[in-house]
Amino acid sequence: MLLKLYITYKVHKEGKSFYPFVFCDIMGLSYDEGILEDDVKLALRGHVKEGYKFKPESHLPEGDESYEQVPKPKHKAHVLVYVFSADTVECKKEEFLKKTRRIRLDASSQNIAQIAILTKIDKLCPEMKEDIKNVYILRKMKETMEIFSADLGIPMNCIFPVKNYHEEINMNEDINSLILSALKHIIQRGDDYFTFLHSRYEPS
Repeated sequence: MLLKLYITYKVHKEGKSFYPFVFCDIMGLSYDEGILEDDVKLALRGHVKEGYKFKPESHLPEGDESYEQVPKPKHKAHVLVYVFSADTVECKKEEFLKKTRRIRLDASSQNIAQIAILTKIDKLCPEMKEDIKNVYILRKMKETMEIFSADLGIPMNCIFPVKNYHEEINMNEDINSLILSALKHIIQRGDDYFTFLHSRYEPS
């Protein structure tokens, strides 16, 4: 089932406060359906209002009530995170890869930081169901990351493998470690981009 609404998620701190960042979730990209390339670019620039329902058959038009005419810095993306299932990286169709590359180049033109997360690594390497500590030294995982990097132009040090919670009942420190490592780098890249923006508009 494809998520169609543009949704923003805040992360609670203790009490009633929130951490100073948000996650914006959009409809998935596909070679024959899913979110349109133009809508992804509009979202990066902050033109898509929260709650907008993406339409695979038509992009968000300027003048629509869900179109943000003059986005503020807080509306714009600071980090673009690609999420792919590790066990399907080698099966991506060329048209899908072309769309993703064009989005990556558009984000790069805006100096937006980019990170990729490869999920379901235990499906790619079944041995990781028992122990995921050696994820970065497993040959199959490294080869998959190299293919992904070559296909999309994302550096290896910006690709983070994670294992999904899907059978586990209790929290697992090893699974959490991979997820938190990816989150840490996302926040760091976002902070770097914010600093970059601030330096550009700071009075000389």
